[in-house]
Amino acid sequence: MIIAVSGTALAGLAALIAYDSSRFIRREYRIGSDKIRKKVKILLLSDLHNKSYGRNNEKLLTEIRKINPDLIVVAGDMVTANEKKTRFEVPTALMKRLAEQYPVYYGMGNHEYRMKVYRKAYGNMFEEYKSRLKEYGIRFLENERVYLPEYNMEICGLEIERRYYKRLRREPMETGYMESLLGKAGKERFELLIGHNPDYFKQYAGWGADLTVSGHVHGGVMRLPLLGGVISPALRLFPKYDGGMFEEYGKRMVLSRGLGMHTIPIRIFNPGELAVIYLEKDGK
Repeated sequence: MIIAVSGTALAGLAALIAYDSSRFIRREYRIGSDKIRKKVKILLLSDLHNKSYGRNNEKLLTEIRKINPDLIVVAGDMVTANEKKTRFEVPTALMKRLAEQYPVYYGMGNHEYRMKVYRKAYGNMFEEYKSRLKEYGIRFLENERVYLPEYNMEICGLEIERRYYKRLRREPMETGYMESLLGKAGKERFELLIGHNPDYFKQYAGWGADLTVSGHVHGGVMRLPLLGGVISPALRLFPKYDGGMFEEYGKRMVLSRGLGMHTIPIRIFNPGELAVIYLEKDGK
């Protein structure tokens, strides 16, 4: 009897994992600012990790067309960097089709960064990946900023060093580090920062990011009522920033729960996510 019950429970858990690992949902966030010149609908994508929702990601593309964003920001890790089997046909195919319809701004994740700095393992994979995205018209931002006068918004793509992605312990970010990478934040413009790792939200907000968009944590892999996400890719339990919207120093962060999986390749009570952000003047 015990064996039968255990078998049933395991089968149920396996079915739940398969279900949550193969679907995504849409979440919406509204943010007002007197810096915003014109209302803008932003789609946030992150952490695809080579996953495909249906053939050629058609399920994902269909939902994105329904959303019909004004622009798309990508918070990194659309690819999975693996020394033996790194491939990026899935994310590049998706990015190509998105760029045909929408302006796309791409920020670095730790997997893109890994391909970039470990040339002995990855050769010229990073350059090839980046080149393809740029060919499609995507703005690939490596500690770079681009100003959109229509909205009075500046999009800043942050690239931080590998030491800020250490597992088990958090590396302190020194004062002035953000400014050394991006320069000073503009006070009159709305600063949207693509910062893949949400652990440093206080530093991003302290630098002057009005809105940070992040990923990396995958929603905490498994979510529990009242407790939220269980574990981060850094293998820290119950991370403070696991998914949703957060505030520090009057600044906001929208943290996507991502679309794919890595490190711990499951999702439980935690489907993938398309995050839609409405930026409005004065919240109207």
